[in-house]
Amino acid sequence: MNKIKDMSNSQIRFIRVLWCDNANIIRAKAVCVDSVKDQEVAVGISRGQQGVPVMYDGVVSGCGLDPVGEITLKGDMSTLTPIPYAPGHARVMGDMFHEGKVWGNCPRGFLKKMITKLQKEGLEVKAAFENEFYLLKQRENNNHENISNGLSVEPSDFTPFSSSFSMDLNHDIIMDIVEALIAQNITVEQYYPESGPGQHEITVGYTHALQAASNQIIFRETVKAIASKHNLLGSFLPKIFPDKAANGCHLHLSLWKDDENILNNPECKYGLSETGKQFIAGILHHLPALMAITTPIPRSYRRIRPQMWSGAYQVWGLNNREAAIRVIRDDDGKIRHFEIKTVDASANPYLALGVVIAAGLDGIKEKMVLEEPVQLDPATLSPREMDEMGVKPLPGNMGEVLHNLEKDEV
Repeated sequence: MNKIKDMSNSQIRFIRVLWCDNANIIRAKAVCVDSVKDQEVAVGISRGQQGVPVMYDGVVSGCGLDPVGEITLKGDMSTLTPIPYAPGHARVMGDMFHEGKVWGNCPRGFLKKMITKLQKEGLEVKAAFENEFYLLKQRENNNHENISNGLSVEPSDFTPFSSSFSMDLNHDIIMDIVEALIAQNITVEQYYPESGPGQHEITVGYTHALQAASNQIIFRETVKAIASKHNLLGSFLPKIFPDKAANGCHLHLSLWKDDENILNNPECKYGLSETGKQFIAGILHHLPALMAITTPIPRSYRRIRPQMWSGAYQVWGLNNREAAIRVIRDDDGKIRHFEIKTVDASANPYLALGVVIAAGLDGIKEKMVLEEPVQLDPATLSPREMDEMGVKPLPGNMGEVLHNLEKDEV
């Protein structure tokens, strides 16, 4: 099948080759369809590109990368999709190659490596990122929240959680976002206005790990682009307004073997299979270090606070929304997936999902024991009770998580 010819016939002029860098900036170079040969879309980028931060266009000193050397960014043609909100443009996700091999600093390559390691154990992860985002109006004065370089914003509306009126107010933009997601082969499951004014949540369906990470890239791109067309800002920043709800991006996971979800086992303690318990135990054990990747900016720690449903304690629980890992038991008593709350959209999804798989796999290999679930709000415990139950607060700043990451050999 000649995908490039099909694109040309459908009036696609450019194919964007996307990559999400280590700073979580989604970047692209666009190749004109007429210049594509041999069904391969590829562009060159500098080796130093993965060392460029959010703040400026320059390689961070001492990061181990420099402007010398070229990386080939090859489009994964299985991800080729027209962009519904950008007529004439299509998109592919790029894989980074150096001297014919996957480059060690490729985030997609890292996730693929972790998926392969899991497959060697006969296992597969299916996942979905659960995004919260704000729709914001821009203001030129300083009487509103300042989020970047003098840019002041206020919420697009001031309605409460799950307000039907908010659905009416935001009908057009939400419908445009949802239709664009569906056109890009993303399954949309639910939508509702969230707790913050102008805040919304759209949940998408589970899929294979690599596709789930790519879907997160598409989701962010789509929300921001559609919001711009409606003269609004779409923001996934973990904490925008000091006194309003934060934006999380909880990661939902299930564990599969031979095309069967193996998390549930009614004959095992808590209804969790032994493999499932070990996988979750590994993630929980490494969580204080994982957060350097899953909640990687200072504002992430303004979100993770006790009694904010953000998972501020290193505990797990059954249907406990204050636990860092919430194991979800459905009405029929079965466990089909679990949720990690210490994730936000400032994380590169390929890296975030990759480190979570690595931690879970370590739990399986080391046969880690999952401690007792915490079935109450940990913040209500006294220091003595916390000590007796082994309840520990998770790191509260970047310095702590970076220190933990340096110590964590996995």
